[in-house]
Amino acid sequence: MAGDIVPIELGLTRGDLVTLWAPRWREGDDEWEAFLGHEEDLYGFPSVAELAAFIRTNNDNDLVEHPSWPVVSKLAAPELEPDENFAFDLIGVPELAAGDPEGLTISELESTLAMVRNIGEVCDLEPVIKFFENHPELAYLRGGADEFVGREGEALWDRIGTAVAEDWDAVLDAIDSIVTTPDIDADALSIAEAEVLAAEENVVDADDDAESDEDYEEYDTDETEEEEEETFWTLVGIDPIKIITSETTYYSLRCYLNDHAVFLGHGGRISVFGSERALARYLADNHDHELARVSTYEQVQNAAVDGSLDVEVTDENVYVLPGLADDLAAGPDTVDADQLELAVELFTDAADFAKDDATDAALAPSTPLGWYVSYIIEPTPSRMTPNPPFQAESESWRALENEFENRLRPE
Repeated sequence: MAGDIVPIELGLTRGDLVTLWAPRWREGDDEWEAFLGHEEDLYGFPSVAELAAFIRTNNDNDLVEHPSWPVVSKLAAPELEPDENFAFDLIGVPELAAGDPEGLTISELESTLAMVRNIGEVCDLEPVIKFFENHPELAYLRGGADEFVGREGEALWDRIGTAVAEDWDAVLDAIDSIVTTPDIDADALSIAEAEVLAAEENVVDADDDAESDEDYEEYDTDETEEEEEETFWTLVGIDPIKIITSETTYYSLRCYLNDHAVFLGHGGRISVFGSERALARYLADNHDHELARVSTYEQVQNAAVDGSLDVEVTDENVYVLPGLADDLAAGPDTVDADQLELAVELFTDAADFAKDDATDAALAPSTPLGWYVSYIIEPTPSRMTPNPPFQAESESWRALENEFENRLRPE
């Protein structure tokens, strides 16, 4: 995360405003975190064109000493459009806290409160700081939906709802009071608005081109599908997977039902085997596991019984975990992006199977690890290379790896 400046959107009383946030970065022995602003003011703009015009013409703000400022201040206006993961609706917090404690609700609430806390600490806003000091129960949001199960979980969610209902207005007022929109150079604004308009027109042109090529694409897709070889596993919609850990190699099965991962296992634990043959032997017998509810699983079991089952793992289902934590500590250039992306897929699928939101929360782009990982697997030309040290991110990854391995149940 270090070394970046991130466009963010804040939903405030006066509307949705865009600004810039610099997550923690290191200069010598000092660590810093800042927002676009000056002295007591945090700058917010109604549009990315206004934001772009301002940063191109202003050199008197709290981000000018940031190592990425020379690059960010020259970005085209459309490149400053905040990613949807960096849109924080402060106005909507009471509604979220009053709803049911579902995974997406909790994740959105936690990420919004995390950004509010950042603003409070950086801008030294006493009402915001006191809000978090007085309500330690807010920390449980990082644990995801599992924290709010049962009578005690419901009571905890009620306490969070009460805290927001009673004290959120003071938090919002404190932030509203420091957000200002400074004067913008008219000529610079005209240029930035033209860039936004040109980008929108290019999108429309691209859509028109796509429609004109529709017949060709349909033909091409059909031809490609015919060329793809159908296997037993593609027909049943279940994939054998291979997991290489620091200690050994495991095999198991996984499929997706309604966009949710289902593994061979139950209770959030994944049954794993030391060889393809051991897995096939297990499948030939009757066992209690979640995969048995998949309609095509009977075909898998029948093939295992008659000896025709071939447990063959394709390359996209091989997950290699050793070395990733060390590579992350060494820097992004040493990390195999494909290997990392597959590991993220495996960790999040396993957490989904266990109905645990903590992994998604740990990999959210608003966290140091999530931002670092997203830089590696979703590179964009406008993002500066993160600066070391990366020890904290590496340790966070090790924790996720340990958490995943604890979900494995060798059979």
